[in-house]
Amino acid sequence: MELFDIQKFIENNAAQMRKGTLELGILSIIGKRPVYAGDIIEQLRHANLIVVEGTLYPLLSRMKRGGLLEYSWQESPHGPPRKYYQLTDHGRLVLEELTSEWEDMTESITRLIA
Repeated sequence: MELFDIQKFIENNAAQMRKGTLELGILSIIGKRPVYAGDIIEQLRHANLIVVEGTLYPLLSRMKRGGLLEYSWQESPHGPPRKYYQLTDHGRLVLEELTSEWEDMTESITRLIA
């Protein structure tokens, strides 16, 4: 029997968990107040959900096309205008449902681990 690389297994699973929760994290950030992409990246990094702009912008575009968020341009004191994202009513509903699913799942996994 061949053993698999434990470190690689852990890293792959951790990456899949982060990927699976990234959209919930983004919706949660935008749900608190209108934010621009730089704010979103900073908050995700602070939460150890490292993401780069090349990952974030396609997600934001897909969420916008899906009717979860919208944006408006606002002047910036530090340069050109910035695109600020906010949730639509549909986005708020999706955030509520995803949050409920997350809470159910984490409760189940916590029970299994205990």
